[in-house]
Amino acid sequence: MKKNDALQTAISILAEITAFDTTSRESNLKLIEHIQSYLDNFGIESRLTHNDTGTKANLWATVGPDIAGGVVLSGHIDVVPVDGQNWSRPPFTMWQSDDKLFGRGVVDMKGFVAIALALVPQMLQQNLKTPIHFAFSYDEEVGCVGVRGLINDVADNLPLPRAVIVGEPTSMKIIGGHKGSRSLETIIRGVPAHSSDPRLGSNSIMAAARLVSYLEALQQELADNADANCPFDPPYTTIDLGQIKGGTANNIIPEFTTVSWGMRIVPGDDGEAIENRVRDFIAQEIDPLLKNVDAFDQPVEIAGTQTTLYNVVPPLVPDTHSDAEQLIRHLTGLNNSGVVSFGTEAGLFQQAGMSAVVFGPGSIEQAHQPDEYIEIDQIKTCIDFVYQLIDWAAGENPFDLFIE
Repeated sequence: MKKNDALQTAISILAEITAFDTTSRESNLKLIEHIQSYLDNFGIESRLTHNDTGTKANLWATVGPDIAGGVVLSGHIDVVPVDGQNWSRPPFTMWQSDDKLFGRGVVDMKGFVAIALALVPQMLQQNLKTPIHFAFSYDEEVGCVGVRGLINDVADNLPLPRAVIVGEPTSMKIIGGHKGSRSLETIIRGVPAHSSDPRLGSNSIMAAARLVSYLEALQQELADNADANCPFDPPYTTIDLGQIKGGTANNIIPEFTTVSWGMRIVPGDDGEAIENRVRDFIAQEIDPLLKNVDAFDQPVEIAGTQTTLYNVVPPLVPDTHSDAEQLIRHLTGLNNSGVVSFGTEAGLFQQAGMSAVVFGPGSIEQAHQPDEYIEIDQIKTCIDFVYQLIDWAAGENPFDLFIE
């Protein structure tokens, strides 16, 4: 298969899969079925893992022998919403302008998925001795949710791969580490009353303000104690404070307020310990004030807080000697790797015993933006890399050539 043919095939496939609205709130099954059908035409079986309701699925497929030690090309097929964004054209119909392809998800990260699929004929032609796997997941954009079921299935039931390449947009530079995250929600319940006499109630918004002030002070403390040698930017664990919802009217003391918060954690920091500091502050400084209402002789037991941890994404711990990073260095000649502050599925693969890196076409600066685009030159560069990977996987004991 000529590289120019591969480019045109990748662009065609990208147009097809962009047309599926796989915003995380929607089912992705139609796109999964489309990819399954494409692979079936080449005699490649797909393995699915579904969510609890059966409305979404991950897809796993293998080209080459059914043995351990393979390489995974991993990409999520869900996309972020377009709501409220000013697109110049319909976002789920890909278009080309000059040297760029536009559409929701083209860079984050259906472009990488399209490249992997376009090169299936080349993989089959080369008669691989080391398997190349596809891992296409759902709900990455809402906390790397879907891939966990896929990883569990692989770890429990399949020959374990040796390296994972997560094709998030890195401008085809090696990213060997990223921060982890913890996402939480605190529901604050006060006591409603007429606002003309604050003594009759307990104001949940004011309690939320105390929590916000504490999170701000904690953020400053983490920044002040940053490690000067930390490679991340910013070089410390950061606090997320994304949403506050509360109150019903100006003349009612608000009973309920919800605060969504979390953190982006530098590898090596203890995210659970930071979370517990916040929980201790809430228990000691907020709960008693909510319960102790001037107009009541006894503490109001129904008042108080409930904090829920609803998602944890592990960091990708930098490891320049990992199989995954050494493989890409070997194939590309790249000598350096970097780190990023955004999260990916790579840390979950690493946590499950598979070395992982983030390495893919396009710029993260275009992700989640209106008129999202990927440069065609980036697609070409990624195609060149996958060709190198295929040639390598067709060799004898290829890892032994450069891994000690």
